[in-house]
Amino acid sequence: MSPYPSSASPTGHWRHLRVDRAEGVVTVTFDRPERLNALTFGAYADLRDLLAELAREGGTRALVLGGAGRGFCSGGDVDEIIGATLAMGTGELLEFNRMTGQVVRAIREAPFPVIAAVHGIAAGAGAVLALAADFRIVEPSARFAFLFTRVGLSGADMGAAYLLPRLVGLGHATRLLMLGDSVDAAEAERIGLVSQSAQEGGADEAAATLARRLAAGPALAHQQTKALLTAELDMPLGAAVEMDAAAQALLMTSADYAEFHAAFTAKREPKWEGH
Repeated sequence: MSPYPSSASPTGHWRHLRVDRAEGVVTVTFDRPERLNALTFGAYADLRDLLAELAREGGTRALVLGGAGRGFCSGGDVDEIIGATLAMGTGELLEFNRMTGQVVRAIREAPFPVIAAVHGIAAGAGAVLALAADFRIVEPSARFAFLFTRVGLSGADMGAAYLLPRLVGLGHATRLLMLGDSVDAAEAERIGLVSQSAQEGGADEAAATLARRLAAGPALAHQQTKALLTAELDMPLGAAVEMDAAAQALLMTSADYAEFHAAFTAKREPKWEGH
């Protein structure tokens, strides 16, 4: 837990997401299977606030994003979001789009690894949420589609134009964001969108296995590695090397670093404490 808790109590129930916790792993499930887990305003807001709460509390070592039913997430609900936005003014639209971007920032800036377990469709915002995760575990049935231009909007939504070229290269990103075509699991793996392949029906368990491995590992090292991967995307080499040196010097004073040496000397497995 954070040594500096606020006066606010942790949220006991999230109305728009299913949230399960076990031994440092938080599993978040989009749970509208009858709508292919299409996102609502409430789902975006809950995910934004949940990620902020977990980061503030401490104790979360890994987070898994998954979807109930036949798919991961089909993006924004056509009726509840697209229909509703047609009646909004510019100010309201700006606030909504900022909120969706805040969700992506929260995933990227979370002080713990995030794993997306993808089966079936990951479209629109669903594709971007998977893209923002640190790991994407993908079943053969999975399909990614960045559909924003298909509804008359820019393909550069929710940070997609920032993240996707850095993962698959500018050429593939241009094709995916400009055309909005669906990409199957095999093609996604070929271009670098897949971190790990899973058997059909096996993404959730594979993601849980990876999450447990991460949760049992050196949390502070994982946190710093993720932070530096994100921060150094836009840095010159000199600045990146200097930041690496500062981070390593800090981690060399940690209990986990000393624990590795003690465990190595005693010929046992390290007992990581995350500090």
